[in-house]
Amino acid sequence: MFNLANLFTAANMISGIAAILFAFMGRIDLAPFAIVLGAIFDFFDGFIARKLKKDGDLGKQLDSLADMITFGLAPGMVMLVLMTADIEGYLLDRHYEVIRYDFFAYLEGIVQGTETYAVPFFALSVPFFALFRLAKFNIDARQTTQFFGLPTPANTLFLMTFPLVLCYSEIEYNETIELLFNPALLSFVTMAMSLLMVIEVPLFSLKFKSFGWKSNEVRFVFLLISSVFILIFKAWSIALIVILYLILSLIVNNRKNEI
Repeated sequence: MFNLANLFTAANMISGIAAILFAFMGRIDLAPFAIVLGAIFDFFDGFIARKLKKDGDLGKQLDSLADMITFGLAPGMVMLVLMTADIEGYLLDRHYEVIRYDFFAYLEGIVQGTETYAVPFFALSVPFFALFRLAKFNIDARQTTQFFGLPTPANTLFLMTFPLVLCYSEIEYNETIELLFNPALLSFVTMAMSLLMVIEVPLFSLKFKSFGWKSNEVRFVFLLISSVFILIFKAWSIALIVILYLILSLIVNNRKNEI
């Protein structure tokens, strides 16, 4: 039960819990990094399980439970906090106390009935669709060398672009930023990306069974271009990397159909 692969899976879950706590404290600058750490643990737990020949049913169930926290609940909570934040107020002094205050003030208003603006709760579409995505993955025998639907980590990393851009880009409040972080737009983007998790779009798997070039060409190309994006676009690169993933998957599937 407590083998190395399962311990990595547990570390993935703990990372997700940390991200949720960071979000509730208003530290949406730190929450994405906790999620990224969880993604790293998630990447290696399967690889270690295969190498140790410990990839049994228990590990699969633990992996889905951990992913539900890190790539379902955690990003949903981060987006919920972000949608309740006064972006203009935050950018004036970049103090995270503003984000925490806005979040708890919003929740208090909901409880007391003085707040009726329910758009931020569309952030719950992330854990909602992640639940079905992960359950389907466990029973879908086709998803061994490829995915059908956007993987939960990819959806999560895309959504984390917004808090990272807000916290680490040298932006000032203007009409563009007001539109980009408008709760209605954020809720639409969140819903649209979350829906991709349950739509049967064929996507290549990012997990390496070996590190040889053969059979991993598209993965190495993806990692190379992604590295370039990170160097050039910084925080914006995350969303671009997810879009790149979708585009490369379409190219790979188109070639397979031609063959």
